[in-house]
Amino acid sequence: MSTDADAVPVAVAPAKRPPINKYAFACALLASMNSVLLGYDISVMSGAQLFMKEDLKITDTQIEILAGIISIYSLLGSLMAGLTSDWLGRRYTMVLAAAIFFTGALLMGLAPNYAFLMAGRFVAGIGVGYALMIAPVYTAEVAPTSSRGFLTTFPEVFNNFGILLGYVSNFAFARLPVHLSWRAMFLVGAVPPVFLGFAVLAMPESPRWLVMRGRIEDARRVLLRTSDSPEEAEERLLDIKKVVGIPADATDADDVVAIVRANEAARGQGVWKELLINPSRPVRRMLVAGLGLMFIQQATGVDCVVMYSPRVFEKAGMKNRTNSLGASMAVGACKTFFIPIATLLLDRVGRRPLLLASGGGMAIFLFTLATSLLMLDRRPESEAKALGAVSIVAMLSFVASFASGLGPVAWVYCSEIYPLRLRAQAAAIGTGLNRLMGGATTMSFLSLSEAITIAGSFYLYACVAAAGWVFMYFFLPETMGQSLEDTGKLFGKDMDDDDTDHDGAVVHHERKRSTELITQQ
Repeated sequence: MSTDADAVPVAVAPAKRPPINKYAFACALLASMNSVLLGYDISVMSGAQLFMKEDLKITDTQIEILAGIISIYSLLGSLMAGLTSDWLGRRYTMVLAAAIFFTGALLMGLAPNYAFLMAGRFVAGIGVGYALMIAPVYTAEVAPTSSRGFLTTFPEVFNNFGILLGYVSNFAFARLPVHLSWRAMFLVGAVPPVFLGFAVLAMPESPRWLVMRGRIEDARRVLLRTSDSPEEAEERLLDIKKVVGIPADATDADDVVAIVRANEAARGQGVWKELLINPSRPVRRMLVAGLGLMFIQQATGVDCVVMYSPRVFEKAGMKNRTNSLGASMAVGACKTFFIPIATLLLDRVGRRPLLLASGGGMAIFLFTLATSLLMLDRRPESEAKALGAVSIVAMLSFVASFASGLGPVAWVYCSEIYPLRLRAQAAAIGTGLNRLMGGATTMSFLSLSEAITIAGSFYLYACVAAAGWVFMYFFLPETMGQSLEDTGKLFGKDMDDDDTDHDGAVVHHERKRSTELITQQ
């Protein structure tokens, strides 16, 4: 007689991954197109600078300031975007980013002198800062947990696509007269923002921003369209309410509006205080992880490779200007075609493995690039061709390593580790640091190369990449599979408990005030 004990155990099939939500996919796609702006500007400058120098009779020092200053200006834009996105909403902040960059591109393309060019760079930089900050935040807030990693790589995908477009533009207009070529390169950059500005209007607002504004039913409608199931939509809505401090049974009635206003009044400057003045232990760990990752991403010199690739190719033996501009398209192609590796693997193998593999590869290939460039100056002419080929392969391999890991994953990671009440401002700080480092490296590369040689510069970046690998190994927990509201637990005790212990006690106060308001209705 058979018993339960005699029964043969039946293997349980692993849970099937839900298909990609098409509506969330479309929203992420449109939002991420803003990142084309930065990519285009970085790479188009690599070719435009060669013609500007000849046309406007400007020095290398002026060139590196002009090239790198947009990153500093975008720092201001990203910090402003944190406030604007909480005030206007994520969607209209993206429209504003496109409008600002459109104006900047026109100013640069029509600039009669260096001072006018700097003014155009300032305006374009503000627009780039807005776009850089808001696209990852919006995508993370719209995407369902099952595909958040995949969808949140889209901003970096389009950043790389913009880089490729910039290189193509350089090559396409290189044969125009000198005074027209660089202007055409910049003016073409005014085309994408027009499309982006109108495309964003077809997107829904972020459900998290809607909840923060008391528009619960609007948020529910968006979540129903962007979640994998109605049950997940309700679960996400409850999680957002919990973090914002709204009771689970609250609706779109007047009491919710009162709660939200009370929460905002109670919060005051609490967000910035909690981030910068009196962060709790979990928040401090989040800041170390997020800001450290943003620092490493740019301190490895990737923007220098992108922006000065024609000069590196020239150093490697490619003396013809048109050929070096054509070869630079290979840099853009590597960044564009290798990023799908991260996009496809993020939600399968996790964030940490991709970051560590990418960081290790970058350190190795930077060291190889530096060594081959150093040997070019010390070896006989007969070996120059082979060493030049090694230099080019190492540079492209470095770019491929960056694109398949650290490039996109850093933005994904930093968009999902912060709690809702801090997310926009923390993302703005991280983006600001990223741009500050991007500006520092690109504004110093020519001077640094003159002081310690190009090879010495890449040795320095290789050391940064190696140190970055150690940092990522010890300080970055895995976030794959966690909801945005649960990632705080990875950095210490439960964030909800921490809120009540923390001197700011913002969320605890908001919830208490919310209950009082409901009772008074």
